[in-house]
Amino acid sequence: MPTWVIVLLIVIVIMAVLLFFMSRRVKKAQDEMAKQEEQMAAVAQQVSMLIIDKKRLKFKEAGLPESVISAVPWYQKGLKVPVVKAKVGPQMMTLLCKEEIFEEIPVKKEVKATVSGLYITKVKGLHGANAQQETKKKKGLRAWALRKRKELMEQGK
Repeated sequence: MPTWVIVLLIVIVIMAVLLFFMSRRVKKAQDEMAKQEEQMAAVAQQVSMLIIDKKRLKFKEAGLPESVISAVPWYQKGLKVPVVKAKVGPQMMTLLCKEEIFEEIPVKKEVKATVSGLYITKVKGLHGANAQQETKKKKGLRAWALRKRKELMEQGK
C-alpha cells in the first residue's frame, strides 16, 4: 500500500474522532443552555422601568457589580455586551440584555420588562407598542448607490 494512502486513512480516522467529540460537546452545551434558560424563566419577574441609556460596552467598562465581572471568563471580559442603564423604582441600575431585543428597547421611555437578575429578557412598551426608532442612514459607496438607484426607480415611474 502506498504511503500517501496510509497517511490519508490516518487523517480520515482522526477527523472522524474529532467530529464525534465535537458533536458530543455541542450537544452538552445545548443541554446546559436549555437548563439555564429554564432557570432564568423560573426567576423572571415583570418590572416597570424608565430606560435612561443603552450602549454596547466591554464588561470592565459597563459598571456591573464586581461579583458579575469576576464570574465572567477572562477571554470574554474584552467583548462588548449590550448594556442598559435604567431607573427601576427609586434606584438606577445597570442591566444586561439579550442581543435580539437590544435594538427594540426605546431610550427615554418607560417600559415593562421581564428581568431575571441583572438580565433583561423581554421588553414591552408601557403605553402601547414600542415606537419604531428612526433608522440611521448607511454611509458608504454601496449605500449611496442603492439610494440613487431607488431614487431613479421612483422618478422613472
